[in-house]
Amino acid sequence: MKRLYVLCEGQTEEEFISAILNPYLQSVGVYAQPIICTTKRTPTKKYKGGVTSFAKVKKELQRLCGEHPNELVTTMFDLYAFPYETLDLKNIPIDVYDKAEYIEKAITDEIDNRFGNMVFSLVLHEFEGLLFSDVSAFENIADQEAVAILRSVRAAVCTPEHINESPETAPSKHIERAIPDYSKPADGIDVAEQIGLNKIKSECRHFANWLDKLTAWAKEGAQ
Repeated sequence: MKRLYVLCEGQTEEEFISAILNPYLQSVGVYAQPIICTTKRTPTKKYKGGVTSFAKVKKELQRLCGEHPNELVTTMFDLYAFPYETLDLKNIPIDVYDKAEYIEKAITDEIDNRFGNMVFSLVLHEFEGLLFSDVSAFENIADQEAVAILRSVRAAVCTPEHINESPETAPSKHIERAIPDYSKPADGIDVAEQIGLNKIKSECRHFANWLDKLTAWAKEGAQ
């Protein structure tokens, strides 16, 4: 079984990769190893979680790609609040899919991965956006009034990936207003498990394209 390294930004993504993504990928012969991004290193300790600097992400990815040149390295970072502004990008597309692909390519070029074993990927616009693939899954953790609020959010956009990256209207902000005691690591994974990966793929094109790239790598038999 081939090994895939997934650099992510926090505990929720780590749990999602382990509990939900891994069974899917193992069916095509890939084991996904989640790695929470290191935000700071000292001689005796590593600090993990969150993305405070693109330079740190770049360093971590270059290290992983160098240490595992015959395996694949990928990412699961939220586009929302990701510090891509430090790249001084010009003429960023407005369309959400074009925007994500443009930023992903710019970051890939910036990292200058000489091993060619990296697929840089961003989640549109954050992990909670995936949960809007089937709002009925929130019924396990919230009352009908809260679920109705989330249904109206989903109904206002063409896909879950169009729920945007504004500090007021990002997916997590909608959920937290509707469900004040929402716990991202626990409730988020519970909802995602209820929805299922196939439903998320059918609703979230950019996310589905990422998984297709990973399974294509597995099928190619590349080492």
